[in-house]
Amino acid sequence: MLKKKLMIQDFHRMKRDGEKISWITSYDYPTAQFAEASGMEMILVGDSLGMCVYGYESTVPVTMDQCIVHCEAVRRGAPNTFVMGDMPFMSYQKNDEDAVANAGRFLKESGMDAIKLEGGTRIISRIKAILDAGIVVCGHIGLTPQSSGQLGGHKAQGRTVESARLLLEDAFAIQEAGAQLLLLEAVPPEVAGFITEKLSIPVLSIGAGPLCDGQLLIISDLIGQFQAFTPKFVRKYADVAEIITGAMKEYIKDVKTVAFPAEEHCYHMIKGEEEKFKELIKEYN
Repeated sequence: MLKKKLMIQDFHRMKRDGEKISWITSYDYPTAQFAEASGMEMILVGDSLGMCVYGYESTVPVTMDQCIVHCEAVRRGAPNTFVMGDMPFMSYQKNDEDAVANAGRFLKESGMDAIKLEGGTRIISRIKAILDAGIVVCGHIGLTPQSSGQLGGHKAQGRTVESARLLLEDAFAIQEAGAQLLLLEAVPPEVAGFITEKLSIPVLSIGAGPLCDGQLLIISDLIGQFQAFTPKFVRKYADVAEIITGAMKEYIKDVKTVAFPAEEHCYHMIKGEEEKFKELIKEYN
């Protein structure tokens, strides 16, 4: 039986019913297959692929073309899951027209169900323009990695009354603009909880505590694949880095000792061809 694909109305219903939403990033076909098989309700093809896949120091170098390629792979792997494309740096900052064109690429070229973009009051016109084009929009405030330089680095936001006030202004403005979802990143739970309570749209958390309507984790953090650093809010559910490294060490040892390949890993000539081959190699001796 195929998994039922949820749509934006389902997530709004889940918020009303108090049912938490599970959300994860994915960047490739196999991981998307795993996510769909697990019953994951949403997938984000995040610009975090810059660090997790390409080894960049930040998300800033990621391009629209890179995002589209990964979105296509994820959509093929999870055809029955709500999948969102992440608007990379400078794909929407210039003007409304660029924002709409690039958001449209996610739907036209890779079959995404929605897009996500970072920022609050300063990008309201972008949100409205994309919504007017008929595209589902998720806002993203708090720690916004694309503009982390302005924030003084990858630091939690809303930890003072004044910065919490700015978050509230951004959250209400995003909902007022018509966005259907909101992601809060690295925000104190008391702030996130208040925003979640006051907003009618689903509010998702990545490092914003348990009071939101659902949670997002980076797949590479969740499975212990990304080793550069581990954010405070991450819980590792597996350590595939250790498993993969251990498997590679075993492989190296077996190659060195000729324990691999063994007899069961070898192909043999068709019965009766061995004698003919012996005659053949005489020509080369």
